[in-house]
Amino acid sequence: MNGAAHSRRASAALRRLAEDDPALGSLALWVAHRDAEEDAAPETGTLAWTDGRTIWYAPGFERLGDHEQVGLAAHQVLHVALCHPARARGLAARLGTGERLFNIAADAIVNETLTRAGHALPRPAVLLTPLLAETLNEREPAPLARWDAEALTLALATAEGRTGAREGEGGRGGGGGAAGRAERHAAAEGFRRDLHGDGQGQRGAPDAANDTDERAEWQGRIARALAAGRAAGRGIGALQTFLADIPRSDLPWEAVLRGLVTRAVQQRPAPSFQRPTRRWIAGEADARARGRPVPAFEAGLAPVGGQPRLAVAIDCSTSIDEARLALFAGQIAGIGRRTGAEVHVLPFDTAVLGIRQMRGTSWEAEIRNLPFARGGGTDFAPVLAAAAALRPSAIVVLTDLDAPFGPPPGRLPVIWAVPAEPPRTPPFGRVVSLAR
Repeated sequence: MNGAAHSRRASAALRRLAEDDPALGSLALWVAHRDAEEDAAPETGTLAWTDGRTIWYAPGFERLGDHEQVGLAAHQVLHVALCHPARARGLAARLGTGERLFNIAADAIVNETLTRAGHALPRPAVLLTPLLAETLNEREPAPLARWDAEALTLALATAEGRTGAREGEGGRGGGGGAAGRAERHAAAEGFRRDLHGDGQGQRGAPDAANDTDERAEWQGRIARALAAGRAAGRGIGALQTFLADIPRSDLPWEAVLRGLVTRAVQQRPAPSFQRPTRRWIAGEADARARGRPVPAFEAGLAPVGGQPRLAVAIDCSTSIDEARLALFAGQIAGIGRRTGAEVHVLPFDTAVLGIRQMRGTSWEAEIRNLPFARGGGTDFAPVLAAAAALRPSAIVVLTDLDAPFGPPPGRLPVIWAVPAEPPRTPPFGRVVSLAR
């Protein structure tokens, strides 16, 4: 790769992009543009690609028409602005899957956005509306306002019983369920992987710890760019729709859940009036020896006894998918192992279907393999009462919140883990959305 000079191949396209689309033109100024050889592409036939900091243009880019060059450059600029390479790495690390399916979802969203903004793209191209119809049998008038790349990837990976496949599993275009249909649809539409997942070609590539700050910076840049586009009345700034895929800088739900539960099960020594502090004992003895007043009593700390306990209630009628259930199970198991807490799982609907203490080393598999009779109604009161009877340090409830809550379980911390943005605020407890 020639990493020293600004791209000669894309110079004219970038100038036209600034004229045609002020929003994307301003975002392109924050990205490095370089020429590269075709053998450096992440996949044969890819004409342009990005690693999150730099966009690389292969020799074949020059063979495109003028408007297609502008559209392809805009495509890559949006990938960078929406932080797709970093988000692909993050989702792959969370789910243990490859990044190809995320790339398909991200391409569909980007191409749909550009097409609706009036940009020309090299055809054929993966678009969000046909992809949804072909894979999930969904036809929405405003799909850009609902779908972000993570949500679409999870939906494709889990629909019709598929829990996600590692990149290359079953071959390109293979596999069943929505993921397999997405692979075949993308192949028919000329999809070529254009997200550089390993960060090659970067200097000072951002690591996971910096992703949140990077997303926050791009949020501000996108907001300013869209304002400029709206003022000009053209390009993506003139779109009359909300873009759900704009990067968010909030913490992943795993980190929030981990922090809340870990703090709840940590055992802290309690004051004990049967165990005075050593300082008080020494002061009391010295006061008696000198005939002085005895100092005020200072309670010591009782030793921590017993093992912390965590009650995990899982709503059998909830709409959580297999991928999030597996990830939720992994987080609960990891918390149990790190803190040494007993983990008791309570499947429930309108009644508690059983109480099972997790044993052994494969807690994730045990939680995922519990006999859930999905469907039917839900009532939180019985399961909260049964969980409180275990005298846990905290109660975690995996649910969609579509049920009567009943009374709170005393002063016990309750954490509601919900698969989507909560439809309502519960009268007690903390809510953690698994939508991100």
